[in-house]
Parts: sequence; C-alpha cells; structure tokens
Amino acid sequence: MKEVLEIIAKALVDSPDAVSVRESEDEQGIVLHLTVAESDMGKVIGKQGRIAKAIRTVVKAAASRENKRVSVEIMQ
Repeated sequence: MKEVLEIIAKALVDSPDAVSVRESEDEQGIVLHLTVAESDMGKVIGKQGRIAKAIRTVVKAAASRENKRVSVEIMQ
C-alpha cells in the first residue's frame, strides 16, 4: 500500500522528489503519512478534498485485498 500511495502522489505533484510516505501502526491498523511540498498540497487535497478522498479510497481498496486496514494522513 505504501508503494501505491507513493506512485499516485508522485503522479499528481510538480515536485515528485519531495514526496515521502512514512508507515506506522496503531490499534486500528496501518497509518500511512504522506508528505509533499508546500506548493503541492492543493494538488493532493483537491477541491473540497475530492482528490484526497479518492486517494484514500484507492489505498483502502488495495489494502482490503490483503485483509488489512489502512488510513492515509496528509501531512504538511
């Protein structure tokens, strides 16, 4: 799932070198922390959060194939 998120994020932004994904675990499952350049935040979030919601949906679908729970947090 980490790789899926990284590929999607790098395709959306102007600075793909600034994209980083950190993985951690909590009691609810895996948490992926996505960090992008400040100027690319709008491209990852989208209007009214639509792109962020779509990213989360795709990552959750990939995780469900492996019977895992994943959430995505977009960090500044």
